[in-house]
Amino acid sequence: MRFSLFVHMERWDEEVSHRRLFEDFTELALMAEAGGFSTVWVGEHHAMEYTISPSPIPLLAHLAARTSTIRLGAGTIVAPFWNPIRAAGECALLDVISDGRMEVGLARGAYQFEFDRLAGGLSARDGGKHLRELVPAIRALWQGDYAHDGEIWQFPTSTSVPKPVQRPNPPMWVAARDPDSHDFAVAQGCNVMVTPLMKGDEEVVDLKRKFDTAVANHPEVARPELMVLRHTHVHAPEEPTGWRPAAEAINRFYRTFDAWFGNETTPRDGFLDPSPESKFADRPEFAPESLHRTAMIGTPDEVIERLRAYQELGVDEYSFWIDTGLSHAEKRASLELFIKEVVPAFR
Repeated sequence: MRFSLFVHMERWDEEVSHRRLFEDFTELALMAEAGGFSTVWVGEHHAMEYTISPSPIPLLAHLAARTSTIRLGAGTIVAPFWNPIRAAGECALLDVISDGRMEVGLARGAYQFEFDRLAGGLSARDGGKHLRELVPAIRALWQGDYAHDGEIWQFPTSTSVPKPVQRPNPPMWVAARDPDSHDFAVAQGCNVMVTPLMKGDEEVVDLKRKFDTAVANHPEVARPELMVLRHTHVHAPEEPTGWRPAAEAINRFYRTFDAWFGNETTPRDGFLDPSPESKFADRPEFAPESLHRTAMIGTPDEVIERLRAYQELGVDEYSFWIDTGLSHAEKRASLELFIKEVVPAFR
């Protein structure tokens, strides 16, 4: 099982500049490469300060110039916000810039807030149609001349310019949760990325079961790979309560996610207050004590034990989701400890 880093610039108030966040983001990515991580992943989000990434491509192009070995993952681009020709061309350009280190994840999207502003109010629940049309169109454009007459997009003969370095095409990933999305991904020969969010390891087992079912349903396709993405924080063994700041920060992260996902309040200059804790009085999975058990929070030995169970389950890649709402210094210390104490246990 290999490790990757999933990272955005996070801004919780106006005290830290975007330039400072960019420099911090770069430092974490360079640490991941030096620590032997396989990939750095950057997603796509719009007009929200707590996950800053209007396009992963320029961020990854910057990292391409600063790195030499780590792979560069757009994880994910949101299908309804992209034209297939643009998506194919931009991803291929990143592959050229990085000399064949690009990977692309695709998703249907989640925040209605973003759909209201970038997709004319299309229901986020309908984003799956765009995803199912975009994936094969990108792959076809990478191969050469291709005309498309779909439900969402129509265009005459065109091709991706440039073409990707990796042939026949760079690795493609699909963010999946329900059985249908797993089945689509595997049928298309795409790798699968999953996140159990604030649920426990039983959710990881269930997601792996859905993946295995999709693989069994498509014996004609070589088995794709499975990535698990979790909020992660490692603290020193001599700090018995070192888990609490991370669990409380992740609690705030999910309450902020809830506020954006609910789409009931107009943000102010890109900021939105977290949903109040009282809203989750009957949702024990949001409590810091529960997040201590479900998010990947613990000492190096505790994290190693859980990750070994993931490895035995058949997970190919574990992605260290470092977006927790903690300070950069706290994130850096956690990542350093993971690289020093956890990674060697899996070499």
